[in-house]
Amino acid sequence: MSVSSGAHRSSVESGETPLGRLSPAARSVWAKHDRSDDAWLPLWRHMADSGAVAGRLWDEWLPRNLRELIAEALPGGAEDGRRLAVWMAASHDTGKATPAFACQVDPLATVMRDHGLRMLTAKEYGEDRKLAPHGLAGQLILQGWLSERYGFPPRVSAQFAIVAGGHHGTPPTHEQFANLETRQRLLHHRGDAEQVWRRVQFEFADGCAELAGVTERFAAWRSVRLSQPAQVALTALVILSDWVASSAELFPYDSESWAPGGVGGPAGEARRLAAAWEGLDLPGPWQPEEPDGGVGEIFADRFELPPGAEVRPVQAEAVRVAREMAPAGLLMIEAPMGEGKTEAALAAAEILAARSGAGGCLIALPTRATGDAMFPRLLSWLERLPLDGPRSVVLAHAKAALDKEWAGMLRSGRRTIAAVEPEASERIGGQRGGSRRRPAGLHAHQWLRGRKKSLLASFAVGTVDQVLFAGLKSRHLALRHLAVAGKVVVIDEVHAYDAYMNRYLDRVLSWLAAYRVPVVLLSATLPAGRRAALAAAYAGPGTASALPGEGLPTESLPGEGLPTESLPAGTLTADTYPLITAVSPGTAPLIATPAAASDRRTEVRLERLDDGLEELADRLEAELEDGGCALVVRNTVDRVLETSEVLRARFGHDAVTVAHSRFIAADRAARDTLLRERFGPRGARPDRHVVVASQVVEQSLDVDFDLLVTDLAPVDLMLQRMGRLHRHPRTRPPRLTTARCLVTGVDWAQAPPRAVDGSHAVYGAHTLLRALAVLLPHFDGEPVALPEGISPLVQAAYDDSTVGPEAWAEAMASAHQEHSAKLKEAEEKASSFLLGVAQPDGRALFGWIDAGVGDADDTAAGRAQVRDSEDSLEVLVVRQLSDGTFTTVPWLSDGRGGLPLPTDFPPGPRAAEAVAASALSLPAAFSKPWTIDRTIAELERLQIPGWQVKECPWLAGELILALDENCRTRLTGFQLDYSEADGLRVSSADVPSFPHDEDDDHAP
Repeated sequence: MSVSSGAHRSSVESGETPLGRLSPAARSVWAKHDRSDDAWLPLWRHMADSGAVAGRLWDEWLPRNLRELIAEALPGGAEDGRRLAVWMAASHDTGKATPAFACQVDPLATVMRDHGLRMLTAKEYGEDRKLAPHGLAGQLILQGWLSERYGFPPRVSAQFAIVAGGHHGTPPTHEQFANLETRQRLLHHRGDAEQVWRRVQFEFADGCAELAGVTERFAAWRSVRLSQPAQVALTALVILSDWVASSAELFPYDSESWAPGGVGGPAGEARRLAAAWEGLDLPGPWQPEEPDGGVGEIFADRFELPPGAEVRPVQAEAVRVAREMAPAGLLMIEAPMGEGKTEAALAAAEILAARSGAGGCLIALPTRATGDAMFPRLLSWLERLPLDGPRSVVLAHAKAALDKEWAGMLRSGRRTIAAVEPEASERIGGQRGGSRRRPAGLHAHQWLRGRKKSLLASFAVGTVDQVLFAGLKSRHLALRHLAVAGKVVVIDEVHAYDAYMNRYLDRVLSWLAAYRVPVVLLSATLPAGRRAALAAAYAGPGTASALPGEGLPTESLPGEGLPTESLPAGTLTADTYPLITAVSPGTAPLIATPAAASDRRTEVRLERLDDGLEELADRLEAELEDGGCALVVRNTVDRVLETSEVLRARFGHDAVTVAHSRFIAADRAARDTLLRERFGPRGARPDRHVVVASQVVEQSLDVDFDLLVTDLAPVDLMLQRMGRLHRHPRTRPPRLTTARCLVTGVDWAQAPPRAVDGSHAVYGAHTLLRALAVLLPHFDGEPVALPEGISPLVQAAYDDSTVGPEAWAEAMASAHQEHSAKLKEAEEKASSFLLGVAQPDGRALFGWIDAGVGDADDTAAGRAQVRDSEDSLEVLVVRQLSDGTFTTVPWLSDGRGGLPLPTDFPPGPRAAEAVAASALSLPAAFSKPWTIDRTIAELERLQIPGWQVKECPWLAGELILALDENCRTRLTGFQLDYSEADGLRVSSADVPSFPHDEDDDHAP
């Protein structure tokens, strides 16, 4: 490539803008280079573009709560905040004006040498170049500039300049900073060229300051102490500004795009920015106004309530507390299953967003399946909100594109993103693309896609991992913090997470409090100790002493603004329930105790049932003699399949439905839909039917059965399962008018009774024994009263009191010791990559995510970082016919079944999506240390070259499991059989036994 200095000068004419008045040497510095056509962009141009984008993001996209967070430490308030954001974005690439960066493209470096910016070649610098990434180099230059020009001490300058140091995803460590300080030749060539380099670097810094209007502000900023959350938010804003400004489709390299008609100046600058912003078409933040109507009016406007429905007391109290609590606080709603907690959370979220300035809402759930079920409910709510413009929405998990609703939004949101001439339909700068369509209403914005940007959409539904990742030291963590910090965060089923996950959740809550993010936690069964820990994580350790369970007299409780009837007489106890608690740093808690809805009361009688399959079949045959629908819950998939086989022999194949986690994704989604359609509140129930399921029925499935049979489980999960009994008013068979729960999976003859091995493997002896101990009085005695019995049972099972017969004491003590050791081990393990707490204001983010995990995403490996579980292997299931050809599995709906799959080239989009929808997580036995290498080696024997191309993102790099025409195969010494009705069955072949595996949808 040949680039003359004359040609370079002609390409950087910019008119009378601060960065356009640079010296010829400074104008010769390059920032972007496209090797495909030798196009390139000067550094001053990219700086101006980045600063301009940051200004637009601040004005039109960044939520009010984050603007206030950034501005609060600055003497000039919001105006200073905007200036600071623009300056940081404009100056973030100052480190590109260094030999270590500039030497990478030799023809462009030659032009710079001609202007006195001498440097070695990249080969001559060698490995030393890695010590001077341009972000870190920029930080060092800016700190020196702030010191020399404005007298900033290093600790003050670092809190500003580290934004440049971390704009590629990882803030530097003190060691990296010190190492670069000793290698000045990477920053400016020694000899007489050193002064040229330093002058050019300071020219850029001066120009960026003038561009942002901060030159006169530095004197006032010398005493500023930026909080670490503000530094993180600024870093994320700069990253986004850089990404937008680096898009050649939005900001072309062609100088005509900023100098129309050959004349530069402000008109050209404004035109370039307007065209880019018009092409990006980024929706602004949610800006709700607090609804001023009564609770009934709010719920009627926002939700599709059935005729005659009334707002439940829990919902009414949640709205009232949301109006009276601190705008940035933690709201915990504890109420029985079916009380409408989700609607209560959404109503509270609207109020809290209006009061706090949050610009969106994130709803996090335990699993992908529960997230998929929540997504249409979110859309229904959003469609009823008075939105004042287009708003972005996302379903955020790795398999989201398989959800029909989300997939449709993705297709409708496809468009070419490129600079567009305002008030016209012409693209500028020689860019080409299809016609542009302005999306309206709710949509999946094209630019907000991919794992690093998707959560930046205003409204999101995802798995809880998306929240927990905010506590994991990983690259571009600042972007994830920006995503959650700009929203109201709602976390459902908060009781369902283990000690490892809770360690991350608690740390994330502490950061959300630092960002002043409103958080809503939902639970049906929350132990008092866990409630106190969550409150302490968000509001500080002193908060726990003022919560129920600590014996605080009512008259000492804060929140006199609450009506007296919402507080019980005397003392609030640990088992006060339902319960709504609001806490915030530096303020006293607000507590409300609404009544449970009167139509939701159920009395469940418990009975023991011996653990034999024939005994179970006999009992069900007797109980369902006059018809009815029974639910049988097993703790392992193997027990589900063993049970279904016996029951089908007794009742017939069509009278038994199986549900567990070993179905391909498409079948799993279809099965959830089938259960809701048959057994939901308006389901077309069969006359006689048995559903045999694993833990997948515990959460977020609104299903209703006449009889429950369940393996023993921890008491909170037992109660969740009981919540599927007599859930809705309906006429039931005479034998089943009383709600009954038959507890099995236990050797009742032992003292204490012992659960089967599979249950022990999943839950451990301690929680099972405690569950038995607190439920013991209810066997053949007083029924479990729902909802009033929920909290007393949960609190008794999870506190430190002695429960159970004296004869059980030794076994329970031993189980508790083992349990405590495992908890400690899990918490220590979680600490390996756990983000530290926010440091005092003014402390720069040096080493913020040092020794992290690299990139984190919603893959099996990514989720394993925030869940205490082994990596599971995921495969894509296809069928291989006897002639060697491949098809999709034959039963897929919508005409996707049996589609032929070419091997010499990628399948068409429809077939490829059908294969992706056939994803299956293999049981844990295949990923044990002693089996995983063999498993992967056997799976990799089937490599289909035509699928390993970038044009086939659904299939490239995936492991393929090929079933024969009978849907069978062998893998790692096991026999695998798959059917639409039963999912994956695994039987041992040349190994002695198949160990129990924990259901991957359960988080005990």
